[in-house]
Amino acid sequence: MARTSLDCRNLLCPMPVIRVQAAVAKLAAGDELAVYATDPGALQDIPAWCRVHGHAVLSSEERDGEVYLLVRVGGGASA
Repeated sequence: MARTSLDCRNLLCPMPVIRVQAAVAKLAAGDELAVYATDPGALQDIPAWCRVHGHAVLSSEERDGEVYLLVRVGGGASA
């Protein structure tokens, strides 16, 4: 298992989801992606994308105007 970070700060919808999709496509099942964003919509958009594509959000939080999500890449779902 590998953990990768993705900086989506200062990007507005739909760019954080698009960047997550591109990053996940390069990862293997079980890998984790730590996502940092400033768009508060990412707290809903990225988990919704993960549900559709078979990935899991392990944690999510908003602190001081920044959003943090930890995504585990699922297997068998198309990214």
